[in-house]
Amino acid sequence: MIEVKDLEKSFGSFKALGGISLNIRNGQVFGLIGTNGAGKSTLLRIVSGVMREDQGSVTIDGRTVFDRPETKKDLFFIADDPYFFPNSRAADMAGFYASVYPSFDTARFGKLLGDFGLDPKRRINTYSKGMKKQLAILLGLSARTTYLLCDETFDGLDPVMRQGIKALFAREMLDRGLTPVIASHNLRELEDICDHIGLLHKGGVLLSEDLETMKIGIQKIQCVPKNEADLQAALEGLEVLSLARTGRLAVITVRAERQEILRRFGGVDMQFFEVLPLTLEEVFISETEAVGYDIKKLILD
Repeated sequence: MIEVKDLEKSFGSFKALGGISLNIRNGQVFGLIGTNGAGKSTLLRIVSGVMREDQGSVTIDGRTVFDRPETKKDLFFIADDPYFFPNSRAADMAGFYASVYPSFDTARFGKLLGDFGLDPKRRINTYSKGMKKQLAILLGLSARTTYLLCDETFDGLDPVMRQGIKALFAREMLDRGLTPVIASHNLRELEDICDHIGLLHKGGVLLSEDLETMKIGIQKIQCVPKNEADLQAALEGLEVLSLARTGRLAVITVRAERQEILRRFGGVDMQFFEVLPLTLEEVFISETEAVGYDIKKLILD
């Protein structure tokens, strides 16, 4: 398990991480999402041992990471812009990582290159952005580490390749207990693969929950009440995250379980009423709006 406790990191006067604490359990896909500048990449770099925290701690299976090669052998970090040696080919990078990771599977790496149509003799600097991202992922999987830390993994991949990578992640999780940690802005890509979500905002953790639990706990109501007072009475005591109106139609996002909403609104006279499931993107918007990150402030004069 990856344990992050009271983690802080500053760059000059800018505080990138302000006391983050979260746990990443083994055998699940952990999705790391957040607003721009929330600290996702900084967190991954500290967890992977690329940089040192100012305060707090990161442990992997009870061991610290920074300056600990024996711990780093259990994780592989894929940056948003992967680095490859100048003028190198895929085989050169495989040789390097085989010298670093004792369990690197060179034969499987060669097979994966063929499956994804990557020429092992072609220089990497002639690859497209998507091909470079594919190569980095295949190197990470072939290293056969317990943890795979991915920063914007699916950025630059076409839909077919994204599904192929997700299938590989699923197979590795079943076969050997891989634990992927994926930071991404593309919430729709994370929604069908992640088990657990950590939401960062301004260097802190807004929430860290199983995805299904997160969705169950927030509801979107669309309704046209006959009486405004009845609507307000039904909402009394609930945490209303947002309420918008289009004419007489009210769209309300509340923190409550579906059965509670149905119970409260069961006796309210409505011209129209429905409770809809939220997407991960809608959960993200609702949670960040609740702490003042309002998209309307960005698009309205």
